[in-house]
Amino acid sequence: MTVIIAVAASIVFYQVFYLPESLLKPSVDEHILHPTEPRIINIIMGSADAQQQDNFVPKRVDIQLGIDNHVTWDNLDDTAHTVTPNHRHADSYSGEFGSDGVVMPGEKYEFLFTESAEIGYFCSPHPWMTGELVITKQRF
Repeated sequence: MTVIIAVAASIVFYQVFYLPESLLKPSVDEHILHPTEPRIINIIMGSADAQQQDNFVPKRVDIQLGIDNHVTWDNLDDTAHTVTPNHRHADSYSGEFGSDGVVMPGEKYEFLFTESAEIGYFCSPHPWMTGELVITKQRF
C-alpha cells in the first residue's frame, strides 16, 4: 500500500510540478542567454520634442545573438516614454516585446532577444520617436 501511495505521489508531482516547468520555456543555448556585451539604447533628454531629430540613440541597432542580444533602454529624459513594437512581437523564450506601461525618467526597460528578427518600435505618447532592431545569428 505504501508503495502505491509513493508511486501515485510521484506521478502527481511529475505531472503537476515538473512537467509544466520543463515545458514552460524552450531550450536556448547558454551563450544566447548570457551575451558577452551589453547593448544600451538611450532615450535622450528632449526626446518628447517633435522637433528633435534624435530620441532613441542609436536609432537603428544591429544585434547579434550571443554577443549583445540583452538590450536595455535607459530613459535619460525628464518625461515618461514607452518602447512599443510597430507589430506584435513575441520571443519564444522572453515573451512579448514592449515595455509594460511607461518607462519613467531614470528607469530602464530590458529585453533578452533569443531569436532572429527585425523589429520596428516607437514611443506611444510620442509617435515621432522611432527605432529599429535587426537581430541576427552570430556571423562566426
